[in-house]
Formats: sequence, C-alpha cells, structure tokens
Amino acid sequence: MNQSDPTDHALAAIASMLDQPESQRRADKPEVETTPGTPERMAADGYCRIGPGPIAAIRFRWTVRREGNGEYYVDETIGENSAPVTSGPMSGDAAVRFADERESEARRRFEVFRSEMRGRGAAANLVRKDGGEV
Repeated sequence: MNQSDPTDHALAAIASMLDQPESQRRADKPEVETTPGTPERMAADGYCRIGPGPIAAIRFRWTVRREGNGEYYVDETIGENSAPVTSGPMSGDAAVRFADERESEARRRFEVFRSEMRGRGAAANLVRKDGGEV
C-alpha cells in the first residue's frame, strides 16, 4: 500500500474521532433517565442507557418501558430513526439489569475496537516516519 491508500485515510479519521477531548465525547457517557411514579416505576420505566461511540447515527440505546399490564420491555435502537428491537416481558429489575448488561458489553467491545484502531494507527505512523510503505 502507499500513503494515498483510502484505508489509511479512514483509519486516520477514526483515530482522530477517538482522540477527541472528553468534553466533545460526552455522549459516550451513559445517560440515565427516569419518569415519576411508584418506586419500582421510577427505577425502571423510562430508564435509558446509551452505548459508546463518536457517531450518534450508529450509537445503541436501550430504553425500558412499562406496559399497562405491569410488564416491562426493553427497546433497543441504533441511532435516532431505527425501529426498535424489543425484549421482554420481564420484571422492572430484570429490564434495568438487561439494559445495563447490554450497555456494558457494548462499551467493552467499543474499547477493544478503539485499542485495535489506535494500535494500527500508531503502527502506520511508525512505518511512514521510517519512509516505508504501509
């Protein structure tokens, strides 16, 4: 590959997004939203977790909702306009745990991916500095 390889440019763009200051990546932090009601309802209905990532259009979101019959469901979406994938019925506590576990696993995978991308970017820069090809 040479220095004008599109893959190299894509890796550099991704690495630059991942190296943004924390203030610009505040959306990576999980959000927790609740709605008023009974203690169980406050803990579960409307509870929301948002996955990591620099681009809102591909960020996962898990939102707990309560149906009229008292059963809870978790709606999983990607970005803002996707159709939800619904899991349930389950108890309020189970729905909150489910959302937390999904967000935690997404964050773990994102961190692995980010480490891999940084490693590849560093290796590409090292090769370029030595005058070799990527």
